[in-house]
Amino acid sequence: MTLSFPLTANPQPRSDTERAAVLADPGFGSNFTDHMAVATWTADQGWHEAGIVPYGPFSLDPAAAVLHYAQEIFEGLKAYHHADGSVWLFRPERNAARFHRSAVRLALPPLPEEDFLASIEALVAADRAWVPTLEEQSLYLRPFMFASEVFLGVRPAKKVTYSCIASPAGAYFSSGVKPVKIWVSTSYTRAAPGGTGAAKCGGNYAASLIAQAEAAEHGCEQVVFADAAEHTWLEELGGMNVYLVTDDDQLLTPELSGTILEGVTRESILILAKDHGLTPVERKISLAEVLEGVGSGAIKEVFACGTAAVITPIAELKDADGSHRVGTGEAGEVTAAIRSALLDIQYGRAEDTHNWLRRVS
Repeated sequence: MTLSFPLTANPQPRSDTERAAVLADPGFGSNFTDHMAVATWTADQGWHEAGIVPYGPFSLDPAAAVLHYAQEIFEGLKAYHHADGSVWLFRPERNAARFHRSAVRLALPPLPEEDFLASIEALVAADRAWVPTLEEQSLYLRPFMFASEVFLGVRPAKKVTYSCIASPAGAYFSSGVKPVKIWVSTSYTRAAPGGTGAAKCGGNYAASLIAQAEAAEHGCEQVVFADAAEHTWLEELGGMNVYLVTDDDQLLTPELSGTILEGVTRESILILAKDHGLTPVERKISLAEVLEGVGSGAIKEVFACGTAAVITPIAELKDADGSHRVGTGEAGEVTAAIRSALLDIQYGRAEDTHNWLRRVS
């Protein structure tokens, strides 16, 4: 049976003045709206107790399974304000499908796509006033699910909590798109074959943090990982997929292997590539090929992509052997063009020829 998400209004919502102050400079992931979506799953009742409720803490027993066995997943997507005052989501069905796949991999009960979408639409409707309206601002949506059963023992939980929270998000690059330096890690692994690399779960991100700290020690803003078996093949950044633009107009990205997250932005760029005269190619790419191509100019641009930053130009790759500057070290023409094309669709400035947008308000 399809869930409904009735609203229980927050009796103490932020005032118009408080909300306006947040929206004037929202940052990213530090302020949250007045409500959240919730639902509960139990082995005997399935999904139930759904609703939109006041934003607030969960009460967790110290023996809640998620605290001991990390059985949890999450998603990330955005709601965009268009010039006519309407609010839209970008390909939320793809997030719903990935949430389903992640749940299966983590032995959690899949939330039906229609319920995933209903929870998001109900939350955006309740907190419509929180959707930012300035350039490149959006309402970031974070659906997540965790094992809330109270027990100690290695087995799938029989009680699970689902929620979705919302956070106004400013432009990721407040002073303009800034190319970043990337540390090439061969000491640490993000994911291994047969593991959870293709699922969006917190453990994957926790595993990347020590490598991220290593990157910072080398003056880099992000880290890119190699494969676990051979430490030879390019995979992805700690939280973003990676692309290479070649001098013969190919757009290369590592093929999905079960260890790489199937990003919604990644998939969208593959589709948009042809509109920009590029040939999209998904295949295995060695780190040696990347560094040699950057050095010779055969690879003229490198960028990363994800929901938060959309597209991030990469200026330099650093490893134990030194620095490898990409092109001029500035954002490349192809990178900038694809980024603009994607944003124009998301914000309704260009025709949505792929039917990617879903109106929610």
